[in-house]
Amino acid sequence: MKTLLYLLIGIIFGITMYKSEAASWFRIYEMFRFESFHMYGIIGTALAVGVVSTFLIKHYNIKSFYGSPIKFIPKEKGFKRYLFGGIIFGLGWALVGACPGPIFTLLGAGFPIVGVVLVGALMGTFLYGSLRNKLPH
Repeated sequence: MKTLLYLLIGIIFGITMYKSEAASWFRIYEMFRFESFHMYGIIGTALAVGVVSTFLIKHYNIKSFYGSPIKFIPKEKGFKRYLFGGIIFGLGWALVGACPGPIFTLLGAGFPIVGVVLVGALMGTFLYGSLRNKLPH
């Protein structure tokens, strides 16, 4: 039953990404060229919803749909790791015009060439997993 719920949430997420044009390569291109506020508005709205939701979950001790407590694990301190990770992520996003969420949205919308991006993302994830113990965390 959980799998069907997650699938439904994913489908709703994909439809939202597609309808809001957050999966559009042209919108992403405009964002990185600072030509349009559209994507910054979507990202800013998502950030605001996330901050408010996190505050409410912590303040009212809200539990998950299944009754288990929601735990927030403090992140390790260190600016460099987030700076370099963000740069690598941003470069990949700018090069292919999609971050992980829109990859699946675009595949579902009938753009099979995005499969190349998915293979690249999976290879990058595998490479990171293979080198993780050797990287400075």
